[in-house]
Amino acid sequence: MKLSTMGRHLREGSKNIIRNSWMTVASVGAVTTTLVLVGIFLTLMLNLNQLAQNIEDEVQMSVYIQLTADETQINELEENIKQVNNVTSVEFSSKEEELDKLIKDMGEEGEQWKLFEQNNPLNDVFIVRAEEASQYKAISQKVKEFSNVDDVTYQQNTVERLLTFNKYARYIGFAFISALILTAIFLISNTIKMTIIARQDEISIMKLVGAKNSFIRWPFFVEGMLMGMLGSIIPIALVLFGYKYLYTNFNDRINMSFVELLPFDPFAWQISLLLLGIGVVIGIWGSVMSVRKFLNV
Repeated sequence: MKLSTMGRHLREGSKNIIRNSWMTVASVGAVTTTLVLVGIFLTLMLNLNQLAQNIEDEVQMSVYIQLTADETQINELEENIKQVNNVTSVEFSSKEEELDKLIKDMGEEGEQWKLFEQNNPLNDVFIVRAEEASQYKAISQKVKEFSNVDDVTYQQNTVERLLTFNKYARYIGFAFISALILTAIFLISNTIKMTIIARQDEISIMKLVGAKNSFIRWPFFVEGMLMGMLGSIIPIALVLFGYKYLYTNFNDRINMSFVELLPFDPFAWQISLLLLGIGVVIGIWGSVMSVRKFLNV
């Protein structure tokens, strides 16, 4: 396509926006409202996904070794665990180390456990990590079959609830965002329809003089694209301003290691490109629907 032709399509698309100013305002407003909500929801979903990933990284499986196991049997058990599918690491923790952790974790109440330092009743433990949280159940079932295993724990309820929550949050988010996008597409499609109706005579003349179908269609595609781009400006600004404020004022106050907001950079670029891309797709899709339905070219 020649530059002069591209310039002509851009001018015509811009004129169409001005001609139907009220419908344009309604359509751009719909895109803006949609993308503000989509931006908020995407921000929430991206950070929830990060939180879920951080929690998964914190999850580990504890394999308690029988008190009667000797060093050779412990080494053999370690090798067997390492051979299990999806196991990424196996770390030995002696019963002395486990007692120290218990005393530290319990704070003042842990002082009474110091009485057991000379006669430690705890087990030696293997700390096992998997590639994904969903794999601990299968690993646990396999490890329980090995000799010299007293017990296996891996925070089963926490893992299952996390996976369930993450799954349904994604489903709900996808449905919500899809409904908003379809609403915006419908409004843009109606705006393009008004332009087509207003220019029916001009379009008929263009057909008579031999204008190509693509030459007639492109200004409407450009119009939809411009409305999508215009509708994305305010949402991008609002989402970035709001996220910057939250990140600056609240991220450092969170005292849990696995709870943290995504860094502002590259998040700002990612969310901006996503919203701009969604806006453009909404605009073009709306114009394509309208052109196919109301413009017989």
